[in-house]
This record gives sequence, structure tokens and C-alpha cells, in this order.
Amino acid sequence: MYILGLESSCDETSCAIVEMAEGKRRICANIIASQIDIHRLYGGVVPEIAGRAHIEAVSRITKEALDTAGLSLSDIGLCAVTSHPGLIGALLVGVNFGKSLAFANGIPLVGVDHVKGHIAAAYLEYPNLEPPFLGVVLSGGHTSFYVVKSYTEYEEIGSTRDDAAGEAFDKIGRVIGLPYPGGAALDRLAYEGDKKAYKLPSPALSGDTLDFSFSGLKTAALNLINTASQKGEEINRADLAASFTGVIADGFSKKLKMALDMTGLKTVVLAGGVSANSHLRAAATSVCKKQGAELCLPPLSLCGDNAAMIAAQGYYEYINGQKDGTDLNASAV
Repeated sequence: MYILGLESSCDETSCAIVEMAEGKRRICANIIASQIDIHRLYGGVVPEIAGRAHIEAVSRITKEALDTAGLSLSDIGLCAVTSHPGLIGALLVGVNFGKSLAFANGIPLVGVDHVKGHIAAAYLEYPNLEPPFLGVVLSGGHTSFYVVKSYTEYEEIGSTRDDAAGEAFDKIGRVIGLPYPGGAALDRLAYEGDKKAYKLPSPALSGDTLDFSFSGLKTAALNLINTASQKGEEINRADLAASFTGVIADGFSKKLKMALDMTGLKTVVLAGGVSANSHLRAAATSVCKKQGAELCLPPLSLCGDNAAMIAAQGYYEYINGQKDGTDLNASAV
């Protein structure tokens, strides 16, 4: 079956064609129209501008995806679109376009959970991967642990109680003057500094919990920066990047080990935009090696928001019985 996927939850408009069947998982096309250059002017994503950019791009990239795959709409057996969570105005563009496309061409439609989509990216890279396994989603809006019981059944066993890792990375990167997106620049700069230079609180909450809190860490880093400024002192940006990244990586390692111990699972899927962070990938690799667990890391091209992951998850939702109609709506949560 050929699945046409649509993703517009934040600042990437994406359309993909994925071929899925028993024993087959293949990306035929995965087109992404990024808005990074647009939002760089503002230092972050502006929801209204993001929505308008999705409107301008979605038809064009859908045609490009079909052309790249060498297919027409008559070949498509399913349309899968991100319906939640995300920026509501951005989501509505993809959902309404997907509904119209599916209705006009008699194609079945399914709405897809964006977070499940991130996990499903791993299926496209690891053809033998199947549940159950431990799923970890690190992104701009999510820092969560899941027991993936089946292709469609997830149990959340830990998450952030406030900000997500990606939001924290981007905020501190922006404050110390790194180019947007700040998280990617912070990742690179951290290699140049001393991670013990500045003492910062761990985002991993103490006790028998898999939860995180990044607001305190972010506030501590901002206070450190502001105090230095008031004293006329200069922060060593590389040292701060290393210290900030290091404390997050250490906290993540602690909770990943705890999650493996608690669940007894021996396979980990690390996904989401922040899973592209090289320090967190290294931390996950180290923990899994010590715990005797297999680590599945989607390639960098599938870590960020993309429609191939939505198409993959949409396939499993569809064969599990989900069918949506013209009443499908978007939800921010």
C-alpha cells in the first residue's frame, strides 16, 4: 500500500509517499519545506506566520512528492495527516488539505498523533523493529518515555512537568547569541567548553520517577547569565553550552537507565528533533551498551518533523481499524 503522509504541526511543511506492507517499509518520497529562514528573523516560531507558510507550500510539495515517487493520486491507498499535537493554526492547514484531498479522490483518511509519528520513524530505518520496546521522544515540545506495547498502543511512563528539552536548548542558545535554531548551535559549541565550569541543577527529578523539569535549569542558567552581565563580567559561552548540555545529558542517562530497569525492556527507540543532539545520542548509546539493550536511532533526516513518519504510523492505525472522515479536526494537545 502507498500512503501519502502530511505533516504541518509546527514550522515544517512535509509531504511523503511511503510504501508499507507486511515485511515492507519503504520511503518513496519525503519532501520537506522548512521555515527556518523565515522564523530566524524573530528568534523563534511565530504561529501565524507558520500557518500562512504552510498554506503556500502544501500543494506544491504534495505534487513534488507524487512526482518524485512516480505515482499519481489513483495509486494512493491511504492519506495520513498529523492531527495533534502542535500549533493549532499550523495543524489545521494539513488536516483540512488532507481531508479535501482524501474526500475528492475517494482515499481513506486517518489522523495521526505527532508523537507516535516520531517513534514510527524508526520503523523506516529498522525493518525488523517491532513492539514491545521503550520509546523515548525528545523534541521542542516533548520529553517523554513510553512503553510501546503495540504499533498503536502507548503507555506514557515519564515526561517533563513543564518545559521540554528542545525548548530549553533553544532558549539558552538564543540568550547567549547563537544563531537560530539555538539548540543545534549549542550542540556544536558544547564540544569547545568545559562541562564542569558552571554548576547547574539537574532536570531529572529526584525519587522514584521518570519525570523531568527543565524550568529550574533554564532559570538557573538565565540567572547566571544576568548576574554576570550586571557585574560587567563575560560568560564563557562554550563553557556554559558544555555545562548546560552536560547536565541534561547526565540527567537523561539517569532516567533512561531507570526506565530500562523498571520495564525490563531490551530495545530502545530514541526519536524526535532533539534526538539529533549528538551529546544525547552518545549518552543513550552508552547507557544501552551498559544495560545490554539495543538502541534504534532514526537517521538525522527522520529526527525532525517529516511526513514519512506520519505515513508509517498512519498505516498501522489504519490496519488497526481507524478510519476518519470529513469531521476530523485538529487539536493542539
